[in-house]
Amino acid sequence: MFIDRSKEAFKEAKEVIPGGVDSPVRAFKSVGGTPVFIDKGEGAYLVDIDGNRYIDFVQSWGPLIFGHCDKDIEDAVISSVKKGLSFGAPTEVETLLATEICSMFDGIDKVRFVSSGTEAVMSAIRLARGFTNRDDIVKFEGCYHGHSDSLLVQAGSGAVTFGTPSSPGVPSDLTKHTLLAKYNDIQSVKKCFENSSDISCIIIEPIAGNMGLVPADEEFLKALRVICDENGALLIFDEVMSGFRASLKGACGLVDVKPDIVTFGKVIGGGMPVGAFCASGEIMDRLSPDGPIYQAGTLSGNPIAMSAGLASLKKLKTTANLHNELSKKAKKLMEGFSESAKSAGIPLQTDVRGSMFGFFFNENGVKNFDDALKSDTDRFALFHQKMLKNGIYFACSQFETGFISTAMSEEMIDEVIEVSKKVFKEL
Repeated sequence: MFIDRSKEAFKEAKEVIPGGVDSPVRAFKSVGGTPVFIDKGEGAYLVDIDGNRYIDFVQSWGPLIFGHCDKDIEDAVISSVKKGLSFGAPTEVETLLATEICSMFDGIDKVRFVSSGTEAVMSAIRLARGFTNRDDIVKFEGCYHGHSDSLLVQAGSGAVTFGTPSSPGVPSDLTKHTLLAKYNDIQSVKKCFENSSDISCIIIEPIAGNMGLVPADEEFLKALRVICDENGALLIFDEVMSGFRASLKGACGLVDVKPDIVTFGKVIGGGMPVGAFCASGEIMDRLSPDGPIYQAGTLSGNPIAMSAGLASLKKLKTTANLHNELSKKAKKLMEGFSESAKSAGIPLQTDVRGSMFGFFFNENGVKNFDDALKSDTDRFALFHQKMLKNGIYFACSQFETGFISTAMSEEMIDEVIEVSKKVFKEL
């Protein structure tokens, strides 16, 4: 496989774009080699500028449930584009998409659209702080909620639970309001509440996707609900990645726990930039212009993203057994990987939630970020390189999640499993 044009494109990009990429993981630093530059997508495939084709398990990091260039979504976007790119004024399609979302979830009465998952989470936290009139938040090690200042934190030393900045440019005076707990560890959460009486909310990925795929235990989520109720704090589910992916209702459809605020993204844009945060009318009515909590965005609810999202959600709701079929393919893929790894004597941990899957080169099961960090990232890098050379495109980090699309056939899954057998033996 030749990637000469990608190598040249990467060299040129680094002259004018920091690191040559607009999101750090794309630089392939975790897996080595040169990132392939994409020319186009076709169903389940990516095609790079050198003409190489790859079965794509990234699917734009989740939103493309129906694969690349789905005709229904494409037609909706083209029809919208012909009317104008954006207006900075209300359109009916915003209401239609919001109505679809509200109709699917108990406890969600109103939706505010934004332009990214980062913006959705940032706004949801401001809403929680304004609603409770408290400053502190609790987040979990290994959960990624975008790059806003309050959430770029690392664990403090010793017994300290208050976070410290994990990036230059983030003021410590701001992150001191972020308390860190361990995923799937309720005692660490209780400790946060012992250390602060000013906690506005707990925010969690109920199905974590940015330390690899690590679902929260249902009993753990139920315990979070109890702690929030007992302390007057709000529970936020960040379903930017898992929403409409893990099931038609995301994690909310898989566990018997009702959050106070939910954030969405990815799928509700059908591949276009979009995010949303949603809650009951009581909470959402505190937002400007109805209430005092300010949030705004020039491109929020832009008609092209709304049209793509509406087409995507309608298709999800009307396609029979869609998530069951995607889950079967994800489980088949992971079972195949497990067997291939076992026959090669390589420890591998796998998991599946709906159309999401993940695997760790790890001796033991992964329940939190500490467990994930024990994975063999060097072996993953080699695995990634070898699979890429065989025309299979996985996320370029051990700590990411894979996605199945409807464009992937059983034969494609079989093909990938066969390649994996060879690759695991080489490892």
